[in-house]
Amino acid sequence: MPRTWHRWIPAAAAPVVVGAVVLGGVFASSASADPADKTPQQVLELAASSTVETFSGTIEQSSNLGLPDASGLGGAGSSGASDDNEISSALELLTASHTLRVYVDGPTKSRVQILDDMAERDAIRNGDDLWLYDSSDASAAHSTLPADTSTSPETPSEELTPAELATRFLDAVDPSTDVSIGDPVKVAGRAAYDLILTPDSSATLVSRVDIAVDADTGLPLSVDVFAQGSSDPAFHVAFSSLSLDTPSADLFDFTPPAGTDVTEKTLPNRDEAAAHDGATPDAGSRPEPTVTGTGWDTIVELPSTAGAPAPSDSPMLSQLLTPVEGGRVLQTTLLTVLITDDGRVLAGAVPVDSLLAAAAQ
Repeated sequence: MPRTWHRWIPAAAAPVVVGAVVLGGVFASSASADPADKTPQQVLELAASSTVETFSGTIEQSSNLGLPDASGLGGAGSSGASDDNEISSALELLTASHTLRVYVDGPTKSRVQILDDMAERDAIRNGDDLWLYDSSDASAAHSTLPADTSTSPETPSEELTPAELATRFLDAVDPSTDVSIGDPVKVAGRAAYDLILTPDSSATLVSRVDIAVDADTGLPLSVDVFAQGSSDPAFHVAFSSLSLDTPSADLFDFTPPAGTDVTEKTLPNRDEAAAHDGATPDAGSRPEPTVTGTGWDTIVELPSTAGAPAPSDSPMLSQLLTPVEGGRVLQTTLLTVLITDDGRVLAGAVPVDSLLAAAAQ
């Protein structure tokens, strides 16, 4: 799946990731058998030390970010068809509810299926082979990992899993976060700790994050992100069923159905990636972002790039932008993005005024 959205909303802090990646019913309920008492620090350590590498399950995701359904937005014009298709795909992940099937067998075998109406999208890794498949338009992209690469690029579908999202929040826990334990919960029939992350800030859009941590394995089972002033989660993702058995090996063997349009994509090896990271940016390449603020008040700024099209040039994205002095704004319940008149992009889990002040500095 395309990553154009990530070029425009760089993810340098967990609150920003939620808005960029993310995405309300709650699937956690009171547990019938309470797990043993643990301190917040002990539950953090339990999650950090989780060694679950084989599992399969069904995941339910929903969101209430204050964005319109992407299907209701106008299509692209001829000049922006490719970018608008990518934006439409990203917005659809942000605005619609999804059911996913996930299969994992160690670090080199995984499959994530987004189950759409009469269609499905798959992200598959089997050793060095990577596949992205979309049955709705019978298209697939195939890549082979270079021999010196130990990990594969994440796709938006992978980032919809509770473990991936929870890890981003847990890695960002610092003194600006109050960590506490709520009442025990049960998710997918498993007893879990309710780990609550509360920002020690009055400037962030995020009220709190609830993470259900499996009492036996430490695997994050659900994540709920709440916006300020709301009692319902703005973003929810949770296992509705989970098995820790090893998935069948044939789930990771993928052959495109007859008639599929297959595109081969080459991934850079480690030396090429390092050379690219150290190179002086050419026109149209991605410059390094600037990060200001700390913790939940973090603001990420991406400088304008000479010769590159501005995000606001997209006909589809322009329908979501609101004019403000000095630029245009995309506002969600968890994330604000400012595109300035001079082509800079600022993003953060903060109000518009915070971004305008940062842009003026």
